[in-house]
This record gives sequence, C-alpha cells and structure tokens, in this order.
Amino acid sequence: MIGEIMLSLNQTGAANPAPATETTRMLVTETFWETPSPARYMGQLCKHFAHRAPVVLNEADGKITFSFGTCDAIAEATGLRMRATAPDAEDMAQLQRVIISHLQRFAFREMTEEQAAAIVWSAAG
Repeated sequence: MIGEIMLSLNQTGAANPAPATETTRMLVTETFWETPSPARYMGQLCKHFAHRAPVVLNEADGKITFSFGTCDAIAEATGLRMRATAPDAEDMAQLQRVIISHLQRFAFREMTEEQAAAIVWSAAG
C-alpha cells in the first residue's frame, strides 16, 4: 500500500503555497533500516548523488531530488529512515530500487543482497 500527499502546483508547474490551480497526487512510502551507522550511510547516499541530482544534507537528515521522485533520509539513533515520494507507481519502484541498490553497495558489510531485497516499503504520509 502506498500513501498519498497532495501537492499544489501553480500554472508554471512550480510548488505553490497559494491556492492551487492544479493538484497532483504524490505517492509516499517509507522504510527503516537498522544500522549502527545511520549518519554515515545517509551522508554517502547524498554525496554520491550530489553530482547528478539536487541534494540537501546536514547532520540529521538529507534529501535527494531525482527527476522521478525524492528521497528523504533521516539518521535516527538506531538506524536510517527513508521516505520516498514519487508521482506514480513506476517512478516509485524505480526510486526505491535506486536507493536500496546504492545503499547495499555502500553497506555491503552490513546488508547482503538478500537483506536489501527483503526491505519493505510501507505507505506513509
């Protein structure tokens, strides 16, 4: 199951806090991966994609904005929480696949391919 959020767009397509002229439903999913090094892996993900996508990163969280969706990563005490937002199911699947495959490459000592494949994304929002 995938959650939905409402995003208001102005006529140019930019996000707009003013009354909407068009509304787009965005799919939102979330997962949590238990690790002793959440800030390290969050930083690696964000820094890796920074050369090809807009990234915001600080000590507690990061955001990667791809053309097909966004990933918000939050370093918590016991692990890394990731929230994926995409316009449709196809883009959501691609976003989840990209994030988990890269995370598995960076954390290969902690996350096997089988463990990466078993990560469950749940509806959020």
